[in-house]
Amino acid sequence: MTVTWPLVGVALVVVGFALRLNPALVVVGAGVVTGLVAGFTPVGVLELLGEAFTKQRYLALFLLTLPVIGLLERHGLKERAQAWIATLRGATAGRLLLAYLAARQLTATLGLTSLGGHPQTVRPLLAPMAEGAAEARHGALPDAERERLRALSAATDNVGLFFGEDIFIAFGAVLLMQAFFAENGIALEPLHIALWGIPTAVCAFLIHGARLSRVDARLARAAAVLREQVPERGPGGGDSDTGGDSGTRTRAA
Repeated sequence: MTVTWPLVGVALVVVGFALRLNPALVVVGAGVVTGLVAGFTPVGVLELLGEAFTKQRYLALFLLTLPVIGLLERHGLKERAQAWIATLRGATAGRLLLAYLAARQLTATLGLTSLGGHPQTVRPLLAPMAEGAAEARHGALPDAERERLRALSAATDNVGLFFGEDIFIAFGAVLLMQAFFAENGIALEPLHIALWGIPTAVCAFLIHGARLSRVDARLARAAAVLREQVPERGPGGGDSDTGGDSGTRTRAA
């Protein structure tokens, strides 16, 4: 029973994410609680966190890209991306995301996982381009559909990366599985493990691609509903009905 107590950190992570708390605080808090429950002193927990950070500090290099992306956004990167995609006649939000899914999965398969990502690609480029393509094709979008389109852009990046990198033979998860099987007396080559990731990657592409193929139709319906809710404007800037009544009264006078 005592051995299972350190697993309380997993429950804390689940509860924290369900309550939509700050992810960094949730993960760090769960790690501290897990260390204390496992019998470490507060100083020992801090030593473990510091040692893990110093060993994996290269993972924080992506933080250096954030100021550059912020500077580009301040100088109109999103607006330029939206304006450019609007000039492409055949571009739609669904087609754009489908093309990005294929490119993201293919590059991840080759081990080029840093070519995309949420901070450097999805937020400043992909999401604005998807919004620009949708507005150029369907007009103004409701706020709910706009947020859903942004979430779908992030999900497309996740699906392409997650299922594409499993095919790369030097990916950490592939090597971890190979080491696990080797410890249990099963000899497997990383190439064999990676090859078995291909059917899963193909299924993920087809399933998410089917979702993306329905995006444009949903956006068209949402934009049509929004146009119906907005009252039509007459030449003088007022409602068309009001303008007609005023003209009738003027002629009667």
